[in-house]
Amino acid sequence: MSQCTSKVLILDGGLGTTLEDVFHKDISHALWSAKPIDEDPEVIVAAHLAFLRAGANIILTSTYQCAYNTFERAGYTREDARRIMLKSVALANEARHRYLVEWREEGKHGDALSSPPPPPEVKIALSLGPYGGTLSPSHEFDGFYPPPYGPDLSSVETKTNAFDDTPAGKAQEEASIDALATFHYERLRVFADDEETWKAIDYVAFETVPLRREVYAIRRAVARLQGEQDTESTEWQMKSWWISNDYPDGSFPETKTGGEHYTPAEVAEAVLVDDVRQTVWGLGINCTGTKFVKELTREARSAAKKYAEKHGRRPWLVLYPNRGDVYDPETQVWHRMGREGPQWAKDVCAVVLENVQSGDWEGVIAGGCCKVGPQEIVGLTKELHAWL
Repeated sequence: MSQCTSKVLILDGGLGTTLEDVFHKDISHALWSAKPIDEDPEVIVAAHLAFLRAGANIILTSTYQCAYNTFERAGYTREDARRIMLKSVALANEARHRYLVEWREEGKHGDALSSPPPPPEVKIALSLGPYGGTLSPSHEFDGFYPPPYGPDLSSVETKTNAFDDTPAGKAQEEASIDALATFHYERLRVFADDEETWKAIDYVAFETVPLRREVYAIRRAVARLQGEQDTESTEWQMKSWWISNDYPDGSFPETKTGGEHYTPAEVAEAVLVDDVRQTVWGLGINCTGTKFVKELTREARSAAKKYAEKHGRRPWLVLYPNRGDVYDPETQVWHRMGREGPQWAKDVCAVVLENVQSGDWEGVIAGGCCKVGPQEIVGLTKELHAWL
């Protein structure tokens, strides 16, 4: 094994679509993969175990669309919402426990003449989707948020997610950042306030973020939580956390006032460099086809270099593209267009290796997003292990 073995970790695939494709569960619901948490918790555990057995050593919780507003729309009380959100972490922790028991019982401990290897490290990442992921239909792929989270589109013919470049527009944008920060803070606080739950979490993943202003809002939310907890307990600390952006069709959803899209370098700087109160641990790209990720990561490296100069350490890259299939949020139907199994794994592995060898990242976490199942993670594990 090369010294790079400590620099590459394997994330799971798309939990929600795996529940649908592998376990044949109907997730066409406002809560999506969160629905089975209360109704069929064993299938959540089984899905986590499928990815762990496939080679993943990080599993994402089934909380992507969990928020008070989604639970309220589905008919749950705030107390029920909180209970179910915490239960999702408990289910991931149960899957981790069962997998380690399996590992011990299968006798993966070397022979009598050698020291037994340590048990595999299994980490849990708290999955937190963007505000747009809690809407119905969802808007994490276009960033069209209603006021106060976005511009008022009720009287315009052409939709835009950009505020006017005027004093009034800038004031509205600042108000939207505050509103989004409150949304992310309130949800994050659900998990941080429960000591047992927070101990079980290793990473916090803010995923599929389509707007730079939501990036700033997330960093404000983390800073607020960190500041409050620092005054309450010297033992509490924020987990390693990343912000992951999506690039449908290879472009970032947010546009500037003139209509042009923000570049990957500008988005990466918003995540890694811009001084907005809190330092993120890593930059992610998810819910994006594999054919785009090589160029996207190349453009993001300039921000990684600036991050290292500013903080004296390199950021992590978290890369979990989808399989390339196209999702229609209106009909909630996937249109199959992607690359499956071995080819998907080869494509992802090639990008991982390029980024590890670039020296711009402390390490790479690699896995998959929508429509990526255990089969693809098996392939990715084999490809990465062959290289390592």
